[in-house]
Amino acid sequence: MSDPIERLHVSGSVHVSGSGHASGSVHVSESGHVSESGHAFNAVRGEQKMPVRLQVNGERIEREVLVRQHLVDFLREDLGLTGSHLGCEHGVCGACSVLVDGELVRGCLMLAVQAQGKQVQTIEALSDSGELAILQQAFLEHNAMQCGFCTPGMLLTARALMQEVHAPSRERIREYISGNYCRCTGYQAIVDAIETAIKRRHALEALHALGQQKVSNTGEPEGASV
Repeated sequence: MSDPIERLHVSGSVHVSGSGHASGSVHVSESGHVSESGHAFNAVRGEQKMPVRLQVNGERIEREVLVRQHLVDFLREDLGLTGSHLGCEHGVCGACSVLVDGELVRGCLMLAVQAQGKQVQTIEALSDSGELAILQQAFLEHNAMQCGFCTPGMLLTARALMQEVHAPSRERIREYISGNYCRCTGYQAIVDAIETAIKRRHALEALHALGQQKVSNTGEPEGASV
């Protein structure tokens, strides 16, 4: 049987005078949260809610969220996007990594209300779009995702590296992913996978450049009938 105090919600207005005395009316009910200045407030627990509007994986989202709720908790619990994981909850392990306006951030260090007006992308969207296909295939081939807990954050970090540095050395790869913890692979397989993905990307870029050159020389795409 639930504790009655858990069901109580307090509403009303309180005025504080210059002398520090408070006056006003308070109403207690079991019907739910009430609003003061447009923000829901649970006075028993001291939990305030605020409206937030943002885009998540291209979809416009409007919700009321607890002011203390972290972005990764909002994504997982409110939106059901569980690809971003909760590990250390101190911004150290990288398992909660997401993209906010294109920048890699720790979802456990950013509040959901701080994402107001921003665009958030999670591993689900980037995977479904095929943007991570080269990395995912390389991770699979090198067995770089054993338990898989760190993999979403590791993939997003590797993507950021590939966008930032055209041809990173193995040492640079190790340094870049050093903020993402993995307890299974010892990192060797992950470094191998990222290196393979980078080489494949370069090969694809070279093929694309060659195709463009043939088009410019002949005026027709390669293989086009005369």
